[in-house]
Amino acid sequence: QVQLVESGGGLVQAGDSLRLSCAASGRIFSTYNAGWFRQAPGKEREFVAKLQWTDGNTYYGDSVKGRFIISSDNAKNTVYLQMNSLKPEDTAVYYCAAGEYKVGEYLHWGQGTQVTVSS
Repeated sequence: QVQLVESGGGLVQAGDSLRLSCAASGRIFSTYNAGWFRQAPGKEREFVAKLQWTDGNTYYGDSVKGRFIISSDNAKNTVYLQMNSLKPEDTAVYYCAAGEYKVGEYLHWGQGTQVTVSS
């Protein structure tokens, strides 16, 4: 059973930066796509970023493009989400995912970490 554990969330001010981490129980990020999603209260889950394991290409949601960066450290079985120039609208629970079997659909999910950005 693959386990994903997110960390790094917290309360920050607008304009600040934060780095989220997603630690996996095994070496899955070297063979699976990794993704970050978020969900704000009363809203649907939103795609944030994806790291494609085959070629290292990255993809971002329009609302975070140019501000967020997804990366991985396969030796540590960890995927990161560097979030810069944070805005209040970035406030959400952020989820890590691995094992994309269909575009946007993942086998494994973390429990989520709260990010709150104050204005």
